[in-house]
Amino acid sequence: MRKRQVVVRREEQPRSSTNSSMTIRSVRYGECQKNHATGVGGYAVDGCREFMASGEEGTAAALTCAACGCHRNFHRREVEAEVACDCSSPPFSNGT
Repeated sequence: MRKRQVVVRREEQPRSSTNSSMTIRSVRYGECQKNHATGVGGYAVDGCREFMASGEEGTAAALTCAACGCHRNFHRREVEAEVACDCSSPPFSNGT
């Protein structure tokens, strides 16, 4: 089962404008990049292909990978962003 963290942020234009946009970011954590051989001067990774949380969201266990035991920060962070724009502009007025 894949766990995803979704962050929703609304960015608004200055108050003089009526345009607004919303950015939806989907964050996924990929393969583990922790070097397990730094003590001997080498380079070796454990082969964990994707982060799987050990516990429920909001707990300390949610930051530990169930597959390799590493912290989530050792896994490659992949951010997918989607921007939705509500480009409604006021009707054109010629001043008559």
